[in-house]
Amino acid sequence: MPFKASWLGWALVVIIAVLAGFYAAQRSAGSVPQLTSGTWLPQPRSLEDFALTDETGRPFHLADLAGQPTIVFFGFTHCPDVCPTTLARLAQITKSTGIPGLRVVLVSVDPTRDTPQVLEQYVRAFSPSFKGLTGSQAEIDRLTRQFNVAVARVDLGGGDYTMDHSAVISLLDDKARQVAVFTPPFEAASVAADLRSVADKLRS
Repeated sequence: MPFKASWLGWALVVIIAVLAGFYAAQRSAGSVPQLTSGTWLPQPRSLEDFALTDETGRPFHLADLAGQPTIVFFGFTHCPDVCPTTLARLAQITKSTGIPGLRVVLVSVDPTRDTPQVLEQYVRAFSPSFKGLTGSQAEIDRLTRQFNVAVARVDLGGGDYTMDHSAVISLLDDKARQVAVFTPPFEAASVAADLRSVADKLRS
């Protein structure tokens, strides 16, 4: 009889442990925000340091992305449609989210033509708070690989060219970690609503 009682007790402990683990897993899965315009990463993704130059000509590193939430978009100033359309919508989004300090950073995939001076004039046309980054081709390539952004130069003839690139935007928290990815089409109201829903997760 004591053996039977002991066995039943252990069985009950095991069942409780299994149920507790299942409940914890369900709660953990449920804690991942569900976005309508993009995907929240299961775990924040840390980035490697980089050495670029901002639109004012100052050095810009990974540490400069820390301290406030950031939207990162890869594009170029000679882009005929996707880049200006996306930046215009990001200007609308940052105004309507109500998230203090939320900034937008454009990383040029065409560093040959996009000097700091060119970038400054370009990004400020969309918002005074927007930043632009440029640098060596090697550093740009390293950063595009980190963000899984595909880039290809397309020759147009006569010495002219354009740049094909992934039109995605990445969301970083205030620790400069990638926490979400948004894919086109970017509906300003939908993206803004998503950002508001995760505002508390973007700050330490």
